[in-house]
Amino acid sequence: FVSSVFLGVGKTTLIQKVTQALKSSGISIDGFYTEEVREGGRRTGFDVVTLSGKRGPLSRVSSGSSTSRREYRVGQYVVDLVSFEQLVLPMLRNVNHGSDVEKTVCVIDEIGKMELFSQAFIQAVRQTLTGSGTVVLGTIPIPKGKPLDLVEEIRSRKDVKVFNVS
Repeated sequence: FVSSVFLGVGKTTLIQKVTQALKSSGISIDGFYTEEVREGGRRTGFDVVTLSGKRGPLSRVSSGSSTSRREYRVGQYVVDLVSFEQLVLPMLRNVNHGSDVEKTVCVIDEIGKMELFSQAFIQAVRQTLTGSGTVVLGTIPIPKGKPLDLVEEIRSRKDVKVFNVS
């Protein structure tokens, strides 16, 4: 796992470059990464992009108008949990049900506050980490405030190596 205290240090760029190198080596790889969405030079949210090329919103800057349904928020961003789960969960389930004969690399960029609103995602990540045929390449934040349970669980696993980037 790749970890950093700061935004914009290149965790996703590093993950993308490693992914390209693994793919070109013929290694079976699937997963997703998050990408900033910018309009007029201003960050307006984040998208989820799967390695198979599907894309959808993870979060957008709040319009300020409240809705009747429950909103999941991180700072100024409202998380689109339905979009996130529709893109990511089928891919994680597919990786988890692969054969043990061929090792698969699963890219999970990232496991952070926005993604952790999804209980189904938390369960799928745990299953992926325990799958014998799967190697996970992922990113996690270094907590600035209250630690995130799954992140700390991952960080403390004996079979996980964390690289801090700055």
